[in-house]
Amino acid sequence: MTDDIADRSRLLSSSPSDGNSVRNPWTALCVILVGALLLRVGVAIAIDRHLDHAGRSFLIEGDANGYWDLAGQLAAGTGYSLYHPPRRVMRMPGFPAVLAGSIRVFGPHLLAARIVLAVFGTAACWLTWRLGVELFDQRTGLWAAALTAASPTLTVFNVIIQSETVFAVFMTASLIAVACVKQRLATYPGSRRTYALSAAAGLIFCLAIYVRPGWILAVPLCAVWLILTSRHRKPAVLHALVIATACSVAIIPWACRNLQVSGHWVMTTLWSGPSLYDGLNSQATGASDMRFLERDGLYAKMSEYEVDQYYRRAAWEFVASHPERAAQLALVKLRRYFSPLPNAAQFQNFWYQAACLASFVPMILFGGCGLWVCRQRLAELTLLITPFVYFAVLHTVFVSSLRYRLPAEYPFAVVCALGLTTICRRLTRP
Repeated sequence: MTDDIADRSRLLSSSPSDGNSVRNPWTALCVILVGALLLRVGVAIAIDRHLDHAGRSFLIEGDANGYWDLAGQLAAGTGYSLYHPPRRVMRMPGFPAVLAGSIRVFGPHLLAARIVLAVFGTAACWLTWRLGVELFDQRTGLWAAALTAASPTLTVFNVIIQSETVFAVFMTASLIAVACVKQRLATYPGSRRTYALSAAAGLIFCLAIYVRPGWILAVPLCAVWLILTSRHRKPAVLHALVIATACSVAIIPWACRNLQVSGHWVMTTLWSGPSLYDGLNSQATGASDMRFLERDGLYAKMSEYEVDQYYRRAAWEFVASHPERAAQLALVKLRRYFSPLPNAAQFQNFWYQAACLASFVPMILFGGCGLWVCRQRLAELTLLITPFVYFAVLHTVFVSSLRYRLPAEYPFAVVCALGLTTICRRLTRP
């Protein structure tokens, strides 16, 4: 087995692209994507019926209610705020805008919105294929797409009213874009097309940030990756600056809007302070529990900006005065992030847990093998595991759950595909 893995590693090192390794790649890709869409639409209908019988609208209450309310306001053109007193800079507009598009076209029907999200989930599978082809070969891309298409966890979470899947689309697209920039830097470092591609990569990063503001720190990380892994360092620095500049320029309209409604220059949201305190306070458990907002009642006394600053200070004061407890919470959050079973109470039944376990075991088995296979391709491996590690670290500070790692499972599926193809070669070899 070790010799076979080593052979596979040498193959990857010498041949990053093998377009002829699959006889009918486009047919296989179409089958995978059609299957992914049909599976997600079926699950969307099943979940919609289940919630209808239960007299509920959302599988995960709280965030979903807020997203749906904001989407309704955007569709009607009546504003963009939640609660009273209004919180106008609480959520990024990317995911509510997607839901608003569904409302404008199909009306305020949750089933229609779930089917729209199923289309986004299918697009995420296609982008996973594209990422695998860009970094390795056709076979790896197809297996990666198949793994994400058939994943029970990704399928279920795809069609609930949460932002993970829409974010995964733009996040995976941003990784593809920066990988394409690196490829062109090897041959056309100074061409206008390469600079245009870098600017497009920055815009795609910004779209991901409009859905999930936590991705903003990935821009400098990917810029550093581009510089360190490129042969032409000086052009790579220029293109990294182009990516960062394009992303910054694209987020200025949102920052200007925030300045108008809050009186402060806010690049993302004024929700990071309460979210930070949610994960770092004397009552914190690693799970989200925002009841302290009602108990404290600060929004009735302070501005949205002042509340954000207050909870930021309170969270870091807790860390300074209770470093051991903060470290314990970090370990608890890591356990929740890497949990093979769902954390939320509404998922504590046999079928949901079986679905999550059926996704987690192959990911660990094939992913572990893929990491070993890909050890000689550190540039590609680093890009693929960056989201997984990035969100693991981020959620040792904020609250944590299994669903926060789901977007990272799309690029990690490429690593799993490498492991799966290696195991299949070993099993079928005479």
